[in-house]
Amino acid sequence: MKFVVIPMALLLLFTADASVIQGEKNTVEMISWEQADKLIPRYSKFTVQDLETGKKFHVQRRAGSRHADVQPLTTKDTKIMKHIYNGKWSWKRRGIIVIVKGKMIAASMHGMPHGAGALNNNFPGHFCIHFYGSKTHRTSSMDLSHKLMIFKAAGELDNYFESAGPYELVDAYFAGLKQQDLKIIHYAALQKPDREKIINQIENVTVLRMPALPAENIGDALTLSVPVELALQLKGIGPEKYIGTITIVRFSPWGPWKVDSKQFLEEVEVLAR
Repeated sequence: MKFVVIPMALLLLFTADASVIQGEKNTVEMISWEQADKLIPRYSKFTVQDLETGKKFHVQRRAGSRHADVQPLTTKDTKIMKHIYNGKWSWKRRGIIVIVKGKMIAASMHGMPHGAGALNNNFPGHFCIHFYGSKTHRTSSMDLSHKLMIFKAAGELDNYFESAGPYELVDAYFAGLKQQDLKIIHYAALQKPDREKIINQIENVTVLRMPALPAENIGDALTLSVPVELALQLKGIGPEKYIGTITIVRFSPWGPWKVDSKQFLEEVEVLAR
């Protein structure tokens, strides 16, 4: 029988900062899109609470068959929403809680006005709210970033990452970078997220290619090098292509995988010079 000896410093690094805020576990429900579609029918009004800031604003659902197309109710609500996005409309996803009919529902929104709008609210169009199982206009599967934000709002990120496979983990890590969400990165990465390197350096990440090994080839491996090809948008520099490998590790064949974020960010730092 083989035993794996893990240096105590590495173990402490792995478990550090595990007491980050757990979201709204045990108070917020994660329901399916089919249930949400009935709970907030067209023209219904409800409250949106941003998970990070706690700020609330009021909205009305106007349309949407694969997710909810929503508009802020008033100019005041638009102002609050824009403040949540630091004064600049953005496609970035955010975890939210939908408050309606005495229920608190885990959801995700983006902050970019688009398409048609009908309310006198100084909001040029509508934005989208997603629930578990809802889809974007262009895909037949759930958007990963929205999915992670919904798990975050429900306080279930720990469970998601506990059971994530190696490639699912890497995808989620890059989604966290794309959304500049330190909590998602915290759960995906071996090391505590470096806010300065993430927020001030990486503006966007797109996975162009990530070939996967068959599950039987991974077996009981404790480390895995995942080849990736990425399109990066670096702050103050512009687009850069990254071709390399992402190292992921686990401390037992039954333990969760974690990304060696330090190694990857150091390589990105070289690109930025």
